[in-house]
Amino acid sequence: MKHIPSSEFARNFGRYREAVQREPVAVTSHGRTTGYFVSAQAFDEYQELKAMSRRIYRVADLPKDYIDAIATTRMDPKFDYLNALLDEE
Repeated sequence: MKHIPSSEFARNFGRYREAVQREPVAVTSHGRTTGYFVSAQAFDEYQELKAMSRRIYRVADLPKDYIDAIATTRMDPKFDYLNALLDEE
C-alpha cells in the first residue's frame, strides 16, 4: 500500500485515482495516516462485510425484543437427546 502526503494526493489526484484500482492508497498528514482512498469495488466489499458483521451486546444491554425471542425459542425435537444429557447431571 502506498502512503502519500495529502498535499501530493491533492496535486496528483488523477494519478492516484488510477493507482487505487490496483491497491489502496493511504493519505497522510504530518506523518500520520488520516484516511484511505480505495476503489469503488473495494468500498462495496467493505460495505458488504460491515453489513454482515455481528452485533455484540452485553446481557444487561440486550434489547427487549431479543430477550423475548430467546425466552420463546424452542429447540427442534430432533435435539431432545442433548436436553437428556443436561438432565443427567
